[in-house]
Amino acid sequence: MRRRTVRQIQRLFALISFLLVTAIVLLAGQSLGVIPQDLLAFADPARFLPRPPQIALISGHAGFDSGAVCTDAAGNVTFTEAEINARVAGLAAQRLRRAGVDVLILDEYDPRLENLDTLLLLSLHADSCIELSGYKAAGRISSSVPAEDGILLACLEQHYAAATGLLPHPNTITHDMTRYHAFRRILPSTPAAILEMGFLGGDQTLLVNDADRVATGVAESVTCYLEQKKAMNEE
Repeated sequence: MRRRTVRQIQRLFALISFLLVTAIVLLAGQSLGVIPQDLLAFADPARFLPRPPQIALISGHAGFDSGAVCTDAAGNVTFTEAEINARVAGLAAQRLRRAGVDVLILDEYDPRLENLDTLLLLSLHADSCIELSGYKAAGRISSSVPAEDGILLACLEQHYAAATGLLPHPNTITHDMTRYHAFRRILPSTPAAILEMGFLGGDQTLLVNDADRVATGVAESVTCYLEQKKAMNEE
């Protein structure tokens, strides 16, 4: 087993070395005017190296408004939904990047949503400050990639629930979720879902004081999707 691993590493280094030498030769030829620019671009070694998958997270309400605003008994603002969303999005992105996943964090109405083409889009939100508990996730009513959307929702149901200990709260899924604006802006081929991570009232301790556990649930759900999607492609 160890010898096989060593041989695989040796082959990889040999391939990289070959591509780098080829690129150097092409660059020299191009500088002398004997190799076309488009051929040089085609032979770029980066074209042949594996790229990490790119996923996009929307930090709910970022760059737009505060979202839900929670106050104490005296009416003082204690925290906002946008703050919670941003914290979880940042922590989840850190976890995924450490695993080699290329993560793009977007604002609520980010212009980069237009025709977004990524392996998945997940929008992170939290529900109002009322004393309810539970998470909910929703995809598009009509999807061009229903199988992929279904895998993403199933991964959220499995891993987000396990990491946070929250139960689903499907009877509060609204049209604002199933008809979420970003669903209409991204490419139809981009799998997508919106996640309400919990209620800022009943789940406050989790969302405010244990955001890392929430982020773990998000990251593990995304990893689950990427692994299952890879398995589908290899079949």
